[in-house]
Parts: sequence; structure tokens; C-alpha cells
Amino acid sequence: MAPPFPRRAPAAVRHSARLLDLAFALITVVGVVTGVMAAEVRESPWAGLIPLALFLGALLLFRRRWPLIVLLLSIGAIFLYRFNSHFQGGWIWPASIAYFSAACTPRVRWVALIGAAQLVYAAVDFWPVLSENANRFLVHIAGEGLLLASLIGAGLCHATALRWRERLRETDGRARAAEERLRAAREVHDIVAHTLAVVGVQLNVAADTLEEAPDEAAAALRVAKDVRNRAMADLTSLIGVLRDTSDGTAPQPDLAALDTLIADARAAGLRVVLDQRGDPASLPAAPAVAVYRIVQEALTNTLKHAGATTAEVTIERAPSAVTVEVKDDGRGCEEIVESHGLAGMRERASALGGTLAVGSAPGGFSVRARIPVAGSPV
Repeated sequence: MAPPFPRRAPAAVRHSARLLDLAFALITVVGVVTGVMAAEVRESPWAGLIPLALFLGALLLFRRRWPLIVLLLSIGAIFLYRFNSHFQGGWIWPASIAYFSAACTPRVRWVALIGAAQLVYAAVDFWPVLSENANRFLVHIAGEGLLLASLIGAGLCHATALRWRERLRETDGRARAAEERLRAAREVHDIVAHTLAVVGVQLNVAADTLEEAPDEAAAALRVAKDVRNRAMADLTSLIGVLRDTSDGTAPQPDLAALDTLIADARAAGLRVVLDQRGDPASLPAAPAVAVYRIVQEALTNTLKHAGATTAEVTIERAPSAVTVEVKDDGRGCEEIVESHGLAGMRERASALGGTLAVGSAPGGFSVRARIPVAGSPV
């Protein structure tokens, strides 16, 4: 069980904690002086009362670092004052905040033991009153016991609440990390699929032209090498996320990287026509990344499965949404199998409140997504 008072906290939290400790110290000083004087003790306050109150208040400034020591020193000071005065007003309440602070720690059993021992001593010390006024004795001891139980119970509740809040923060952090790793896994899939498709086409070109046209084969290999190098850089930036570390992360590609993506597809032998309408550059980061990845996955599927020669990419930026459509002239399909790529595109769109439609189009296959911008309804 972790201590409820962390050794290192943000500066604002530490400042607030110091102010709270100072407030508790002042409350204790005023409360002890007022309570003892209300009991009509005839000794001069400077003879022991004010030094006791100042000492108990000063101890509370260290209650977070040494709560059990503060409690023991507070009890010792109360004993010393009781032995040198005629005060009979109680043993527990002058150390109330010290008891509460110590009860917030994992050593709450020791706190209960110390409190019980002090309560037993209080009963022994107050025993002569039993024969004179049994009700007064019972009320006094029962009140001390009830106060002690309340202080320990409050400390336990406070510590439990702090631990629960910390667990909620940890759970939230783990959920965010898992979501980030899932996003990174999707990015890895998109990068690997696209790279393999482009590199595979270029290697086939190189193999077919190696003997008859060495220059063309060399150019194809250079394109494959460039695509591979860019993919390795992207993968390196994502591996850190999958390993629960932020080292080496890099911004995700957006519409500014579309030219490189389309150039790779063209180098693989696919004629790609890009039509951008409106002002796609004004897209926020999340929709821009989603549009890029949808185009990447759609072109990858076209290269791998469609047998197409031409693909048309249309991106239309409207005030409330962005629409992206990728159509090719390849083989359509009557039955669509929801692969990882299609599922990833659909998840990207739906995560931003958008929709995705895929299916055969006149003369080929079509992928169309509509994603709202700035929370506008689809």
C-alpha cells in the first residue's frame, strides 16, 4: 500500500499542501489554547499551555514526512503538560490532527494501538471520578474513545480515497497507452502493407527486365530501396509506442505527404489522378491523418488485388466534413471480405464520427469515406 502523501508532487500541489499544513498548525494552536482555557485552568497560559500549543502546531508542519513520529511527540508533549498542570479536559483531542495524519499511512495498526494505550491510561487517570460521578466518567471515556475511532476512521477513508483516485489515474493512463499502441499497430499494418505492395511490383519489374533492360531494372530497384527506407523510418518511429516508450516517435503523415504516396504508386505502374477540392490544407490533424491512411490503404489494395491500371483519388473539403474517394478501373468484387485493411479504414472513419462505404463501382472498385470536421454532424 503506497503512502498517501507522495514524496514528489507537482509544484502547485506541494504549495497547496504546505498551506494546508500551516492552516492545521494554526487551528491546533488556537484550538488547544481555547480548549484548555475554557476548562478554567488557573495556571498562567505562558507557564505551559502556550508552549504546548505552539509545539503541537509546529509538529504538524512535518506530519507528511514523519506522521508517526509527530504523533508520538504530540502525545509525549500532552503527557508532560498533564503531569505539570491541573488540566483534566481530555487526552486525545489536542492531538486530533496528528492522529488523523498518522492514520492515513500504512501503519494505521500502530496508530490504533497507540490510541488504545493512551485511552487506557486516560481511564486509569480518570478512575477516581468513577466513585463520585459514574456518568461523568463514562461520558468522558466514551467521548475520548469515540473521538479516537472517528479520527482513525477518517484517516482510513482519506487514504482509501487517495489510493482509489491513484488507481483511476493509472487505469486511465493504461487505457490511453493501450489506445495509442492500437493506433500504432494500425499504422504499422498500413506501412507494411503499402511497402510490400510497392516493393513487390518493383521487384517484379526488375526481375523481368534485368537481362533485357538493365537500366530499367536498376531504376525499379532504386524505387524499391527508397520506399523501403521511408517505411523503415516510419516503423522505427512507431516501435517505441508499441514498446511503451515515447522515444523516437514522429509526427504522423497527413495530406502534405500525399505526393510521396502517389509517387510511390505511380512508380509501381499505377496511373494515379489526384483531385483536391476546397482547401484540404485547412483540415485538423486527426482527419488529415485518417484521410492519408485511407488513401494509402485503398491504393495498396488496388496494387495488390485489383489488377487496375488507373486510380482516381478525390478529396473534397466542405465546411463541415471532408470526403475522400478512391476509384480504380480494376476487377470489382461481388462479395467483400472485411480484411484488416478495410477494418482499419472503417475504424479510422468511425473513430472520428464518420462513415466508410466500399464496393464495386462502374468499371472497377470504390472506397468512399466521409469524416466530419470539428465535431460537425455527418
